[in-house]
Amino acid sequence: MPFVLVCGYPSSGKSKRTEDIRNYLSENTERLVHVISDHTLKFDKNKVYADSIEEKEIRGKLKSEVQRLLNKDDIVILDSLNYIKGFRYELYCITKACKTPQCVIFCAVSKEKAAEWNSRREPETDRYLDKTLEELMMRFEEPNSNQRWDSPLFVIHPEDELPYDQISDALFNRKPPPPNMATQNFLVGRFLVSPICVISFSVS
Repeated sequence: MPFVLVCGYPSSGKSKRTEDIRNYLSENTERLVHVISDHTLKFDKNKVYADSIEEKEIRGKLKSEVQRLLNKDDIVILDSLNYIKGFRYELYCITKACKTPQCVIFCAVSKEKAAEWNSRREPETDRYLDKTLEELMMRFEEPNSNQRWDSPLFVIHPEDELPYDQISDALFNRKPPPPNMATQNFLVGRFLVSPICVISFSVS
């Protein structure tokens, strides 16, 4: 059922916002809420994000988990950097093929604030190395509400309260975009073939 994608710089408060959303939805709906995150996959983020091949493998695992858990009843939240717009588009294709609504939560903090919060992380092994942090912030492709795969978009600053009513409206009262030939699921016998995504935008 509904899908929530949380994105932002490293150490921008994504996991805290994810936990707040999970608690709210668990308390105010009768749906099961699944959270997929870097923590659930248990990998060394400084090692993975320094190696493009390993990082690609991790993105594949995150996407596979989303595909596995999306169904007509449950809520799925993906708490990760999600900094590549092409990856967000692939996830949009999946939700579109599954005929389920989605929304994007962007934890908008300054680079300075993210670096400050990262320096406070405990234990120390949970921190991003300075070089890794800087490189990931440089790579980050900010979501844009004018793009269908980033919409509806909720931009949340550190001092903001989460707009729970608006998030709920986006997830439960908004019709999902209809699937098309690029995102259809095809049943072959008794096996479900994964959605096919056609990336039709240029990456700047």
